[in-house]
Amino acid sequence: MAHTAGVSIKTVSRVLNRERNVSPETRAHVLAAAASLNYTPNVSARSLAGARSYLIALLYDNPSAAYIADLQAGAFSACRTGGYHLVVEPFDSTGPAVEQAVADLVVKLRTDGLILTPPLSDNPAVLDALDRLAAPYIRIAPGASPERGATVSIDDCGATLELTRMLIRDGHRRIGFVEGHPEHGASRMRREGFLAAHREFGLAPDPELIVPGQFSFLSGVDAGSRLLEHEDRPSAVFACNDDMALGVMSVANRLGLSMPAQLSVVGFDDTPTARVVWPQLTTIRQPVSEMAASATQMLIEGATGEKAEHRQLDFEIILRGSTGHGPYLGVGF
Repeated sequence: MAHTAGVSIKTVSRVLNRERNVSPETRAHVLAAAASLNYTPNVSARSLAGARSYLIALLYDNPSAAYIADLQAGAFSACRTGGYHLVVEPFDSTGPAVEQAVADLVVKLRTDGLILTPPLSDNPAVLDALDRLAAPYIRIAPGASPERGATVSIDDCGATLELTRMLIRDGHRRIGFVEGHPEHGASRMRREGFLAAHREFGLAPDPELIVPGQFSFLSGVDAGSRLLEHEDRPSAVFACNDDMALGVMSVANRLGLSMPAQLSVVGFDDTPTARVVWPQLTTIRQPVSEMAASATQMLIEGATGEKAEHRQLDFEIILRGSTGHGPYLGVGF
């Protein structure tokens, strides 16, 4: 191939390994030569010949199947583009030896990097274990210790603040809030955004309307029952993810509440189910797939000497039929 492309064997190696110190013209010549020879690189041979395994691991502990599916889709796409393979592994972040289990995976598979999703991205024991192994990792949506490793996130607090403002301006004053999993940093930031919006308008949320959740549909059902069977039920409910919002909506249907005439419901993530329920769910689009793809690209770039960084992607408020005017529309604000 080197002879066909008119370059050295070392230059061919640099191009096939996607190193960056090759001119675009030379890269094009080598790739054209590879195509003409029907050359396909052998990943196993490449990993034996160099320091890289061409494996990236995505680690998760999250009950939302849609969230995990979006993470995988983004990471798979970036791996395919970069010539890497993806290993997807579930872990119990509360397990007594989760850090050892993660360390064993790194040692056995010789991964070139790991994508840590919440709550693993905030687990200090896991981070300590990876630091001891000098294993590269990217943290998705961490809620603490931003100095520990590269990160990809959105402004969870700002997104929740913006959507809560909208509910208040639409005439809602009693707004229920279903919290996320307590070990997820995003849960704390979303609660902060919810409370900040109330302070901005001089409102004090009812503590009885702030109820726990676990980011699962069933926890949304439990929370919805507590909120909607309350003697002074809220006119709107903000759930910290779409799965819990759907649980709240199921309770509203059971109780015969019309949405949005009698109850507005909003979620977070913009999962596919947000578009197939009726009424369709107003939510915050978190670009989960893009976040995973960005994290994967950062790992691949780091493997070739490119310095990793901290990236914050944009969110978007998606207005649909689950929200409407509250009883205080036109009264102040």
